[in-house]
Amino acid sequence: MTQPLGAALSLEQVTVTFSAPGRDSAGYTAVRDTTIVIAAGEFVSVVGPTGCGKSTLLNIAAGLLEASAGDVRVHGELLAGINREAGYMFQSDALLPWLSAHDNVALGLRYRGVHESTVRVKVTAWLARVGLGAHGHRYPHQLSGGMKKRVALAQMLILEPKILLMDEPFSALDIQTRQLMENELLELWSADRKSVVFITHDLEEAISLSDRVIVLSAGPATRPIGEFMIDLPRPRDVAEIRMTPRFVALHTQIWSAMKDEVLKGYAQSQHH
Repeated sequence: MTQPLGAALSLEQVTVTFSAPGRDSAGYTAVRDTTIVIAAGEFVSVVGPTGCGKSTLLNIAAGLLEASAGDVRVHGELLAGINREAGYMFQSDALLPWLSAHDNVALGLRYRGVHESTVRVKVTAWLARVGLGAHGHRYPHQLSGGMKKRVALAQMLILEPKILLMDEPFSALDIQTRQLMENELLELWSADRKSVVFITHDLEEAISLSDRVIVLSAGPATRPIGEFMIDLPRPRDVAEIRMTPRFVALHTQIWSAMKDEVLKGYAQSQHH
């Protein structure tokens, strides 16, 4: 089946309202009239203040949450139910502690009923690709934070999703490990250019990884208030690219669009 050109994923005029018991009957609108389109093979980061609905948008894209209004399309088709084209990587580790790294990576293939000999070959190959060839027998508690993220990456990518949904996946790591993982992600991504939606509140991370950065307003009723093309050359080393004049100029430009919203979001968080 040929993949239609253009959008891999589109959120069209999406609104998400949660009913709030004990509050007014209108409920709480997390996201309002939001349209975001991700082209095939495009790496897009979504940034915004804490609590502005970034994860809500990702859950809508994954089909884990239904929009109150608006549509989600995957390669042009209306999404109903779970997005089978997407892999999801969470902020916290979703590894099962009683399974080895090998078996955690194998999990999705086994659920799909793939033959065990094929599972073994694929898992071995993916562990090697993420630099854990010698660590497949280890359990999550025996792995460092960076190693756990590598297992989670392999666990997602082994299923060959066309779209990667990533919710602040590296935010818990120290800065050196984080930059190693960002470079690792870019290297894996550049091999077959999947479409990526990357949620982060770290503007430097967003710029150094992405083709485009979308800025969201402070919640409630968050919506995009700006989008910026990131015209930095690839391949990139995330530590080196941050030293370049163009990076600094982009950071200044995007931060000036974000600053008021971050302050607004902070002020709101003080009242709750």
